[in-house]
Amino acid sequence: MADAPESRLDADFLEFLTTAADARAAALLTGYPAHITELREKGRARSTARALRTLTSVHVHEDSAYHHSAELLAPMAELADALADEQEDGLWDHGTDGSPPDTAFSVVDLNITHHLLHEDGHRSTAALRKAIERILRAAGPALATGGLHTANHRWLVCAALARIHRRWPHPSYRERIDAWLAEGIDQLPGGEYSERSPTYSAVVTNPALLVLARHHGRTDLYDTVRANLAATLYVIEPNGEVESVHSRRQDQTTLRYLPEFWMQYRELAIRYGDGRFAAVARLLRERGAGQTMGETPLGDRLAQVLDQPELARRLPEAADLPTDFEHHDASCGLVRVRRGARTTSIFGGTDFPDVRAISSGLSSNPTFFKMRKGAAVLDSVRLAPQFFSLGHFRSEGLERTDEGWRLYAEMRGAFHHPLPRQHRREDGAYPLTDDGRFLSAMDFPHRPKDYRTLRTEILVKEAGDGAWDLDVELSGAACPFALELCFRRGGTLSGDGLEPVSGSSDTHQLVAGEASYAVGDDRITFGPGNGKGGRQPAVVDAGERYSWMNGSNTPDGVRVLITGRSPLSYRLGLR
Repeated sequence: MADAPESRLDADFLEFLTTAADARAAALLTGYPAHITELREKGRARSTARALRTLTSVHVHEDSAYHHSAELLAPMAELADALADEQEDGLWDHGTDGSPPDTAFSVVDLNITHHLLHEDGHRSTAALRKAIERILRAAGPALATGGLHTANHRWLVCAALARIHRRWPHPSYRERIDAWLAEGIDQLPGGEYSERSPTYSAVVTNPALLVLARHHGRTDLYDTVRANLAATLYVIEPNGEVESVHSRRQDQTTLRYLPEFWMQYRELAIRYGDGRFAAVARLLRERGAGQTMGETPLGDRLAQVLDQPELARRLPEAADLPTDFEHHDASCGLVRVRRGARTTSIFGGTDFPDVRAISSGLSSNPTFFKMRKGAAVLDSVRLAPQFFSLGHFRSEGLERTDEGWRLYAEMRGAFHHPLPRQHRREDGAYPLTDDGRFLSAMDFPHRPKDYRTLRTEILVKEAGDGAWDLDVELSGAACPFALELCFRRGGTLSGDGLEPVSGSSDTHQLVAGEASYAVGDDRITFGPGNGKGGRQPAVVDAGERYSWMNGSNTPDGVRVLITGRSPLSYRLGLR
């Protein structure tokens, strides 16, 4: 750690990562063949490259128990040889005929690995350094000419190329990087990127942009990452989860965790003297090895710190993190409210009103409200009318009112009449057209229609001390609906008005009064129930977009349904 004078080193942080890396290396010494098997059988190089990076970090680090250990040399050589053997035209397979973006993930790791070995210069790794150099040199042209899939892949490929170019310059590398960067960084006004993925894509984009800032002269990108990390402060849950209901990627329905941002917060806290970022980095250190680390094991993080010695410097003085706020990110249709240990998310920004489709790359999660009181977590509130099988309520917007936050949508379903004379065909060969929920060879656009309209408005109001009222109004067409509350597993439901829903595990209907969900001393009380019966069945209709292909949009957890029939006004209280 020569670049960080002893007096400026955060010795506790470095020791913590070293201990974790040594433990990880010990596991890899017996477990590394599994990574090679995955590479050879499935073409996936990431875990193999990461294992090599981790073993390299302890080999070069003088405070590691494995510093220059001969025990590491054979496993490291086997990992590198396997990567070289499976590389074709500079790329690894990853389930396709050579994938530049998936290859870039591994190249990012191997760039760090080569740098650490080169700086260390130990004669025992001379052959290993040459093997990794050959891999990186082969990858360069492939990444400089290959394509990709998603928005964040652009910056990942650029980062991989930037470090290859820094070591072994070639005009085509810079040209390719600059061509991607010329498209502009896809950052929204609120700080998220276009994929609106606060974890899945941001944890790829931010490190990539930081590499470009350091190794490609784009120092302006530090401010881009800083804006994203500032936005992330408002979606952090007290237990280290990160809210992602607004995402357009896989994390819109999965849990992701703050430690994935650890080194980003640490780097920019040190660079800018930002006390908020320092507070996040300190918090993650205090929570220690027992917290959920996400996709990157704790022991894998030492390599980055050795690659960037400035990360081992002492943090600036911490500032208070925001713990009492109402934050509206209009570019994502998300409101976050925090009152100490109680947090709430209000979401009205799905892409469905604009695109009318459910697809990868779209925000389509119908959850419009979430809350937690300590360990008691209400992961989802959704509204599903049984109306022309059009599926869940997905708000067409989110706006502030004098009373709270307004969500709203209008659904229209049609009954079709015979075609006018001028559009009839004797052969019956009409074009395949879209009715709005299904397609048929009926020339729908030219048919007269009778429309039925269902209007939904939900007013979300803070009722003090972490309590909320949700005023739900459905007007227009008459139809059954189910308000679905889904609680995190691990707690207990109670309430005299709860009845099990036949055929649906972990699902109850609240027919009268209030009920509670408790985890230890933390409790969420909700209700009232709204009756039951054949005209308001305990059924959640996800819509024909799911049902026709036997799909499901059922959240995992303990579910409670409150049913009714429109038109109706109903207040759901959450205390």
